[in-house]
Amino acid sequence: MKSFLTKFWLSILLLGAIVGNANANASSWPQELTGDKATIIIYQPQPEKLVGNILTGRAAMQLELKNKKEPVFGVFWFSSTIETDRDTNSVIISNIEVIKVGWPDSKDSDEAEFTEFVEQELQNSSFTGSLSKLTATLASSKEVQKSLDNIKNDPPVIIFKDQLAVLLSYDGKPIFKDIENSPYQRALNTQFAVIKVNNKSQYYLTSGSIWYQASNELGPWQVTNNPPADLVKMIAKDAPDAHKQKPKKIPQVVTATKATELVVSDGSAAWTSLTGGKLLYVKNTETPWLREIASGEMYLLLSGRWFKSKNEQGPWVFVRGDKLPKSFKDIPPDSAIGGLRVSVAGTDEANQAVLNAQIPQTAAIKRSEAKLTVQYDGEPKFVHIKDTKVDYAVNTSAQVLKVAGKFFAVDNGVWFVANNAKGPWLVADTIPAAAIAQIPPSSPVYNTTYVKIYDSTPEVVYVGYTPGYMWSYPYYGVPIYGTGWYYPPYYGRWYYPRPPTWGLHVGYNPWTGWNVGVSWGGPFFSVGIVWGGGYHNHYRGGCCYGGGYHGGYRGGHNTININGDINIGNSTSIGNRHTVNNNIGNRSGGNKLGNNNSHRNNLYNNTSNKHRNAKKALSSSSRSNKTIQKARSSSKRANNVFADSKGSVVRHENGQWQKRSNKNWQTIPKQGTFNSSTRPIQQLNRQGVNKGSFDHQRMNRELHGRQMGNMSRGGHQPRANVHRGR
Repeated sequence: MKSFLTKFWLSILLLGAIVGNANANASSWPQELTGDKATIIIYQPQPEKLVGNILTGRAAMQLELKNKKEPVFGVFWFSSTIETDRDTNSVIISNIEVIKVGWPDSKDSDEAEFTEFVEQELQNSSFTGSLSKLTATLASSKEVQKSLDNIKNDPPVIIFKDQLAVLLSYDGKPIFKDIENSPYQRALNTQFAVIKVNNKSQYYLTSGSIWYQASNELGPWQVTNNPPADLVKMIAKDAPDAHKQKPKKIPQVVTATKATELVVSDGSAAWTSLTGGKLLYVKNTETPWLREIASGEMYLLLSGRWFKSKNEQGPWVFVRGDKLPKSFKDIPPDSAIGGLRVSVAGTDEANQAVLNAQIPQTAAIKRSEAKLTVQYDGEPKFVHIKDTKVDYAVNTSAQVLKVAGKFFAVDNGVWFVANNAKGPWLVADTIPAAAIAQIPPSSPVYNTTYVKIYDSTPEVVYVGYTPGYMWSYPYYGVPIYGTGWYYPPYYGRWYYPRPPTWGLHVGYNPWTGWNVGVSWGGPFFSVGIVWGGGYHNHYRGGCCYGGGYHGGYRGGHNTININGDINIGNSTSIGNRHTVNNNIGNRSGGNKLGNNNSHRNNLYNNTSNKHRNAKKALSSSSRSNKTIQKARSSSKRANNVFADSKGSVVRHENGQWQKRSNKNWQTIPKQGTFNSSTRPIQQLNRQGVNKGSFDHQRMNRELHGRQMGNMSRGGHQPRANVHRGR
């Protein structure tokens, strides 16, 4: 027990250190710029819209003039570009164009001079802030993320087991291929190492430390202590990192040939009360499994989707995240299942996850360093995508599109173009965006619609992708994983799998994105994946904001440890499972598909990709050689000053809103209005700012967004016992 708890808290501290290091790279608000006439204090921007990498919004500012004692407050509206890095949780705001300026705290004779000074300073400046804080403040923007059409939400087959078990999932009927220079064949269309003895009804399955045998590829599987010695040697050679120590409890193997999810409990389901007796949850399982007492309905959360049924036998019915019982919103954030709030529409956690889907991960790609070679199984074969002008290649692991006689491919978040399907491939600076945007979720290349090109120079192309590229989508107020569509694999000389929605026990964590749990399938995922052919090369596209859906199931090893006693509630993936903790929904230590560095969220910074990255930022100055002044943190000041939508400077002090007027702060009655006859408002009206009352509701939302940002990765560290997972 002591060993497990020690490792658990060390992992929490490590997570905090990772986030802390990320925060160190992002300046806090407000920030300041120093010019020849004054120092400009910029308070945290208030986004109004984000389209691609173009951010528009407004911000309050404060001028500290060198020849005056009193500061001058103002408001400006702006348009800018953003560059993001999820590894460091940072965003750079640059290419700032000042659209409009208001000075409720100045004299008419000074306004033109102040405005000219501010515009000049801002257009040659950049601000570095927390990406989490930007995400949080987007909650108050006008841009509403629409849910996707044609997402498929049919439930998979759901199997319940009350003992340790793993899911052996074949992609359709099992298909075997000879292993060269051996008397064996291996299963092509599964992520596990399944081996057949040639010309015999004799099959073996291994996790590296456990061996099973069966007389049929579908089982039943029985543990064997005497696998063929040459086969054991072959596995040891091709999977040296596989787990060698046998666990104390041997998992049962459940076999499936169609979309299936396995729900495992440590013995009979242990129902526990929560939320004032309105909800029960099963504490001895890794799968979010709840029951609403009023209706008697059971609920399961699978790949971000809720399904309900009266009993385990079903039928299971999909329930949208915005149609859940009210009691789900009442789940305490710091409870054992607090992490499930991210999948309940209307909660702060769900709102942040959905807003995160709007923000692109950006990069500047050097044309000279970005290379692509596409291998086909024979001559290129293309299939037309119905109701579009796009064809896609089926006999390759790459994502290659054909549009109007030209060829386009996406590789790790970068578009390439060629005049021939076989290349040569060059980094693209334009794509037929309208045609590509028509690709529906039913197509396995749908995720390419989430990769964009923003700008280019002769040396560099500026690109970005949103979570849709990694198969993560906002759906009626919550994040879901996968489109729900089944994409048939390609069989030929090679086998090319396509991204699945089901079978990987996928759960969402606000800290790390989508993680794979696979219900103790980790050791089985770690062996035999590239051995003997089969899963060929990589399937470009990705999963889980962390490195791509490499080779179908061929991503980073899942290291869930099945040694020791079962600890179903806690998926921290550290040490032995000595106790059963009530940590449903905790994926803080889970494993990202396709990512060997679980804390990395930037696909462009993967080891195999980062050599392509240019150092120059996406800024007009990078092409004009202007010197960019980087704003510095003004940490001694409170970040409590705002610009309201009417152009007034306001602040939140001691629980009240105050307006800046005549160089003083005046308390605003909770439902009061500003007198539109006052000089500051008249002044702003002359500059094109609409007059009107103070919008308490809107400003309270913006205040809440700023506070949420301070509590997320960009601000204070959350308490270690608050579980943020699925």
